[in-house]
Amino acid sequence: MTAAAFEQITLAVDQGVATLTLYRPDKLNAFTTQMMHEMVAAFDAIDADDAIRAVIVTGSGRAFCAGADISGGAANFRVDASATSAPDYSDPATRDGGGILALRIFQLKKPIIAAINGPAIGIGATMLLPTDLRIASDTARFGFVFARRGIVPEAASSYFLPRLVGISRALRWCYTGAVFGADEALAGGLVEQVVPPADLLPTAQALAREIADNAAPVSVALTRQMLWRGLGMSDPMEAHRIESRGILTRSQSADAHEGVAAFLEKRPARFPDRVSADMPDYFPWWDETPYG
Repeated sequence: MTAAAFEQITLAVDQGVATLTLYRPDKLNAFTTQMMHEMVAAFDAIDADDAIRAVIVTGSGRAFCAGADISGGAANFRVDASATSAPDYSDPATRDGGGILALRIFQLKKPIIAAINGPAIGIGATMLLPTDLRIASDTARFGFVFARRGIVPEAASSYFLPRLVGISRALRWCYTGAVFGADEALAGGLVEQVVPPADLLPTAQALAREIADNAAPVSVALTRQMLWRGLGMSDPMEAHRIESRGILTRSQSADAHEGVAAFLEKRPARFPDRVSADMPDYFPWWDETPYG
């Protein structure tokens, strides 16, 4: 899918930084299946483009994402409107669309920064969880409102949310379904920074620029997966095994030679290795998911 084919998002690239913007401003960027497919296609394109070093995701207008588009009623929650009372849970058609998106973000090889410009409710909140760094406007509001709609958390948030904010706070936010402001999100660790609206995108862009201009893309891709997947490790020996492979292979890479030379010569590094072609042979090291 090309950028020209996108209808519910926009994708722009400027000097190695991609900005993906949810684009249904008249609907407060309410989430649809089409938006999910477009976002997944955009992330596929971002991973395939070695010129892109970092990603920002934000919303158009006055919201980040007001949640799933439920203008059609409860049927909008159904993955398959023809599903019977005894669904086949192994059928990929039964998968939660928010989860498909969250897992695609989780698998991303580029660092991703969320610039939360307004309300982020339901899937608008849960799609943020697998992003790496979350910066909020002081006008942003958040809500894990699923119990108030008669459903349950989605987008793999039962994995991500407790790891980010702790189990008690995650349960409080999900049990009550209450909508809360940026200050509470900051105090709870859901976001790492709150800024005035005018400073939101410049702050995110400066952070993306710091990564894009100074870090080796292959090292960043490996580091992203090492740290995220490390959250599920049961013993530090698991981390030691992966880190040992990484240190061995990366120390022999052209990037490492360039990084040392640039440091000694007091100049910016020009890392030659590409995410599309130069990932080490042990990547990916984790098991395949049941859905492939």
